[in-house]
Amino acid sequence: MHDDTISASESDPGGTAGVLKPSSSGVWCSIGDGVVLAALARSAFDWIALDAQHGEFDRRALTDAGRMLTSGRHPFAVRVGRVDAQQIGFALDIGASTVIVPQIDTADDARRSVLAAHYPPRGTRSWGPVTAMWGIRSVDAADAAPQVAVMIESERALSNVGEIASVSGVDLLFVGPFDLALSLGVPLDDLLDDARGPLSTIRAAADAAGIGVAAFAGTPERARVLRDRGFDCLAVATDVSVIAAGADSLLGELQ
Repeated sequence: MHDDTISASESDPGGTAGVLKPSSSGVWCSIGDGVVLAALARSAFDWIALDAQHGEFDRRALTDAGRMLTSGRHPFAVRVGRVDAQQIGFALDIGASTVIVPQIDTADDARRSVLAAHYPPRGTRSWGPVTAMWGIRSVDAADAAPQVAVMIESERALSNVGEIASVSGVDLLFVGPFDLALSLGVPLDDLLDDARGPLSTIRAAADAAGIGVAAFAGTPERARVLRDRGFDCLAVATDVSVIAAGADSLLGELQ
């Protein structure tokens, strides 16, 4: 990880430095294996996202990942399974700087996500910093400022995107292009290629609200298209694809 990203949250795991920043490239992790995660943490990716919705990261795996990443001072994000106060709070308790919340269809969904991510009086998050169990100082509740990214990935979310973006405490709109294309009934490539379509609508809503945008690309090719659409904070690859690409590259050197 880049040094400036690490230093931003060295002393405040889960606190004050969201990892989804403009012009950054992340890796999306589904494999709940510490060796794989440690190798990716040492790579040149700007950030890591742990997928607790579709990946292997249950509560135990998240705890183990949080211990390894915070002990190594590697800031990270967690995509939780749904709008759920316990899941959102626990992701932040283990040291995540950013929580990514899927299936946000309405402004009320976004408000509930923000409330779950923040301590009173701003929100309803319960005090329970897990990082203290392995000797990592936790950010004071009064100073905690987790980054809240809400996913826009349905036709309903698209129709409500202006209201969602305007919810106080929403820091980023995070596009899930695969689910969005499924919901709209269009091929993924058509969604990405439409310069004046849904992606433009999402970008405009974020701009109007003064917040950022991010997206899951999954491949460098899709990342280039998304950057052309104004999305430059991107999950460029997955842990699985990085392993496969590394193996192919090494074998190619034998040719």
